[in-house]
Amino acid sequence: YLCSAETKWQRMNGLVLLLPHGYEGQGPEHSSARIERFLQQCAEQNMVITNITTAANFFHALRRQQTWAFRKPLVVFTPKANLRHPGSSSKLEEFTTGGFKEVYDDSSVTDPSAVTKVLLCSGKIYFDLEEKRQKEQHENVAIVRLEQMYPLPQHQLDMLYNKYSKAIWHWVQEEPLNMGAASFLRMNIKNINLHIISRLPSAATATGYAKMHAKEQAEILETAFSI
Repeated sequence: YLCSAETKWQRMNGLVLLLPHGYEGQGPEHSSARIERFLQQCAEQNMVITNITTAANFFHALRRQQTWAFRKPLVVFTPKANLRHPGSSSKLEEFTTGGFKEVYDDSSVTDPSAVTKVLLCSGKIYFDLEEKRQKEQHENVAIVRLEQMYPLPQHQLDMLYNKYSKAIWHWVQEEPLNMGAASFLRMNIKNINLHIISRLPSAATATGYAKMHAKEQAEILETAFSI
């Protein structure tokens, strides 16, 4: 019903799913909502898949859901850590102006020609990347947030690719290589040569050991800025 009701029965639905998803060291049963499986079922503009990082953008996603003259299912992956992260908060005027942002460009970049690396990411890992960048002062790195994974905002990504014309692009995800959005983006992003930074392929969604989780997370962040 969620994925194919419109194709099979010509019936629209505006169902909204909020699914806990985020790698916080809580083990395989508490880390993944299986982004990859939802993205596998995306075609013909059948639903909207998001991984939102700010309160205002979440508000605008719900508002857009109601103001559309048609209905599409909305799937929102919601890391628990984002609920209490200071970076997720928004100013009041961000709720009352503007609309849903499918992509967030890096507002800290003053000279796009000086950027040699773009880290494209989605969800909770953005805050980890931003914290490490500020701590180590990687001024040649831009971090772009993909808030909507489907329908993929290809035009906006192409504009950013042209903006950062001297940069190498990397998709950074917390999930293992065989999970998350990596395969979907490789298949659907046509104009950007996207390298993947992730956990190693795994049969389970996440490790059950907190120390191993921390080690894997640190390796992802280190690779993102050193590769």
